[in-house]
Formats: sequence, structure tokens, C-alpha cells
Amino acid sequence: MVFGTLPSGEQVERVELSSGRLRAEVLTYGAILRSLEVSGVNVVLGLDTLDDYLTRSRYFGAVVGRYGNRIANGRFTLDGVEHHLPINNGAHSLHGGTDGFDRRVWTIAGRTDASVMLALTSPDGDQGYPGALTATVTYTLADDAIRLDYSTKTDAPTVVNLTNHSYFNLKGSGDVLDHVIQMEAEHYLPVDEGKIPTGELAPVKGTPFDFTEPHAVGERYDGAYDHCFVLDGDIRVTAGGLTMEVTTTEPGVQFYSGSMLDGEATSYGPFAGLCLETQHFPDAPNQPQFPSTVLRPGEIRTSSTTYRFT
Repeated sequence: MVFGTLPSGEQVERVELSSGRLRAEVLTYGAILRSLEVSGVNVVLGLDTLDDYLTRSRYFGAVVGRYGNRIANGRFTLDGVEHHLPINNGAHSLHGGTDGFDRRVWTIAGRTDASVMLALTSPDGDQGYPGALTATVTYTLADDAIRLDYSTKTDAPTVVNLTNHSYFNLKGSGDVLDHVIQMEAEHYLPVDEGKIPTGELAPVKGTPFDFTEPHAVGERYDGAYDHCFVLDGDIRVTAGGLTMEVTTTEPGVQFYSGSMLDGEATSYGPFAGLCLETQHFPDAPNQPQFPSTVLRPGEIRTSSTTYRFT
């Protein structure tokens, strides 16, 4: 089903998925999860038109890449060669640059009533990244859950860190300050003024970042979270009588509470939704003590994240 047409004339498709009490809509533009209904309640923030996504989106529901999150000063060195990326977040590069994967039309590579696989090819030098990269993401509804499976391969050494940037609101409206989060994460990554990790894996104990016991989003830190947590296990979010359990193969999660959303510019005000972006660590290409995000020819990088509702 056609959702809209880009100024280039390229069409954007809308794919509807269903399984049990779950319904979802996925767009080929940005591989966006536009809606996810659980028993009739839409639990992700979406926009009405393609033009809204072109002009008002803050990565709503998109798959971001080639590198999700921040790379300091828009540069990194790989095998002795320095690569320069677009600067689009203060002094740094964010979510793949000014023309990241969230702004590309993906191809439908396969689908069923409950799943869709989307594919994208990123050429060598795209946004400054080396190597031609082939990426796929598959959305699957099953057993009261939506699962995201990612796969990437390259023809030359590169770095890659794909994630999904959906904003969740389990009540379907209002703010998320009353959403209660419990996270199996004993450490988080402190950041500098530009939100670049200092390199330390700091203990959460005794800080506002301790979610090893349940806490509401707005209970501490003015609710204004935008930090990466080192995962030891699962995440649980509860609100409005609904619980979402997040499991992932990734080593970390960027918890962003939506504090910087601007209602005038984006249709949604501050704290309208929260993001749990499962991923490798920000700025890992510049911080060798972090888990590596380097992908080399002959390798296939896969990851999987599941959001289950009870």
C-alpha cells in the first residue's frame, strides 16, 4: 500500500502486520515502525503523513545507521585510516549523519501476514563510512511480541551499529513520567557535555541511574535521561496496566526519555514517549575498551531485540 511519494518521485510503501492482539504498520522509508497496537492501544509514537516524517520527525520509529548514537567529532580511525563523517549534533556525528538510514527507502525483501524483511545497500563512502554495506531488518509479530532481527555484511572493513528509534508510550497518550522501569544493568556510561562517553563504565548503585529496582521515569534526575546502560539482562517497563519486557543480544541500551521533544516542531511534547535503543556503545570506534563495532568482509553481523507485552 502506498503511503506517499518523495520529491524524487520514489514511492514509500506501508506494510500492515498482524498476529493475535498485535497490529503493526511498517514504512519502507527509514524502515519505520509507524504504529504498534496492543489490544487496540497504539504504544509507539507515529506521524500522520510522509511530509511529517520528512520535516518533523525526531527519528520516530526509524532504523538508524550506519552507526546509531554518537561518534565524537565526526571521525574515527580504522586500520590506520582516518574517516570523516557529517557533523549533525553539536561537534559530533549522530545516527549515521545528515542522510542516515532513517532517510532512505528500504526494499521489501520478503513478507508474510506477520512479518516483513526490509533491505538496504549503502555504497562505499556513504556519509564518510568505508565499504559497501548490505543491511536487512526483519519485523516479526508472534506470541504477544514484536521481534527485530538485523543482519549486515560489507565488502571492506567498516563500523556498524544499527538500532531502532521507536518512542514507546504504554498508555497510548499523555507523558511517560509515570512509566516504571526495571533494568538489569549494574553499570552505565557517564558522558561529557556533548554526550560522548568518558570511557568509564560507572556503577549505578547510589545514583539516579540505578534501575535494578523499579523506579518511575520522573522520580529522579528530572526524568531527563539520555544515557547508555550496560546490560546484564532484561528490561521491564510498566504503565497503564501493560508491561513491556525487552530482551536483546546487544551489550547496551540507550534510554532516552523524550525530554527534548518539542511539541511545536514534532507534534509531540516533552516526555511523550521513551526510547530503549538496544545497541553497541556510543563512540565505540574511538574507544577500544568498548565492545568492537568493526565489521570485516566475510563476516555477517546479526542481532535481535524483542519487545514482549503482557
